Amino acid sequence: MSTETFLTQEAYDRLAAELDELSTTGREEIAKRIEAAREEGDLKENGGYHAAKDEQGKQEARIRTLQQLLKDAKVGTAPESDGTVLSGTVVTALVAGGEEVFLLGNREIAANSELDVYSEASPLGAAILGLREGDKTSYTAPNGREIGVEIVKVETYAGQ
Repeated sequence: MSTETFLTQEAYDRLAAELDELSTTGREEIAKRIEAAREEGDLKENGGYHAAKDEQGKQEARIRTLQQLLKDAKVGTAPESDGTVLSGTVVTALVAGGEEVFLLGNREIAANSELDVYSEASPLGAAILGLREGDKTSYTAPNGREIGVEIVKVETYAGQ
């Protein structure tokens, strides 16, 4: 099941450049490191070989993640806030009695920001998606605790 993810043009371009780098130069570099380590001999006790193979696995996983994210991306500007919690909006909410300000969407949107990000698929994100300012709800945290939420303010994401 794929879900559409909102990305700013800047985030999309940054992720596409990262994917291109990892898919070309990154793969070539890791292959050279693996080959150089392989030439050192016994692979069972070759720390450099195993480290390079681990890094290769992580790099390939990141490539797959980026490919999926970019394939499912809805690129554009953040939705104009009308007080409704949508993907790509900044939400101020009382969560378990404490005020939190966060972006609802993908963490890649706010990569260069101090803003916390919650996915629409997270328990909190799923509970508040579509709510309006003043609405109250609750969600079940992963630990089983019921947590109350009140939407205080919904703003257009301006890239902060």
